[in-house]
Amino acid sequence: MNQPKVTILIPNYRTLTLTKLCLRLLRKYTTPELVHIIVIDNDSKDESVTYLRTLNWIELIERTAIPGEAPAESHSRAMDLALGKVTTPYVLSIHTDTLVKRPDWLEFLLSHIENNPKVAGVGSWKLESKPLLKRWAKQVERLVQTQYYKILNKKNHAIEGQDDNYYYLRSHCALYRMDLIRQLNTGFGDGDAVAGKVMHKKLVDAGYQMIFLPSEQLGQYVDHINHATMVLNPELGARDKTIQQGKERIEQRLKAVNANQILVDSSLDN
Repeated sequence: MNQPKVTILIPNYRTLTLTKLCLRLLRKYTTPELVHIIVIDNDSKDESVTYLRTLNWIELIERTAIPGEAPAESHSRAMDLALGKVTTPYVLSIHTDTLVKRPDWLEFLLSHIENNPKVAGVGSWKLESKPLLKRWAKQVERLVQTQYYKILNKKNHAIEGQDDNYYYLRSHCALYRMDLIRQLNTGFGDGDAVAGKVMHKKLVDAGYQMIFLPSEQLGQYVDHINHATMVLNPELGARDKTIQQGKERIEQRLKAVNANQILVDSSLDN
């Protein structure tokens, strides 16, 4: 029997419907022999972990939360807890609100990394489907801000892609070479930053390439419902406006992947 090529890491926290949908879509659209799936429950104590315990085709890690840790810390620590169990050549991080859409999704990601040993990772900065006009307006705004801060010689700012706010592969869908992560003794929680940020920089500083796929390209294979876990769990700190807009966004995305059809198909749990 061939050994799996990719280990998929999925943190879970109280998102039963999305967790079920995420995993069933993986089951539907992924060659089983190609992957090993590790789900890390972040002390949910709800129906989602009860559901995960029924699945014999995943490895479930039940993590106990550390008192006082922030959601971002909990997320990174869960990923690193599973990272220590990876034995495959590649590791892929996704979220429970990351939804695969077609059977060649993983082969598509692998095609960007397998044949070039200088490529350490492939994924995206943001995976969203904003209208062209909004994307263009955002680019213009960023250009104006960049020039303004250059004139003022101001380096302490929040412009995406500049200085400490450099772009990095986001953990909603990021594929890495596992041997390089080990060589550099790094991980998702390195530097206590957002998951994968410091790890990304270490790989780049070591001379490796990181491939950012355009949202419109990667979005043909994978969808991501941004901030869904925070929207569905307001105690994590989401604002009321964010929650309302997020719920509407979740509803739209679920329709786009025919979620109702997947959620009634319990055969995908076997």
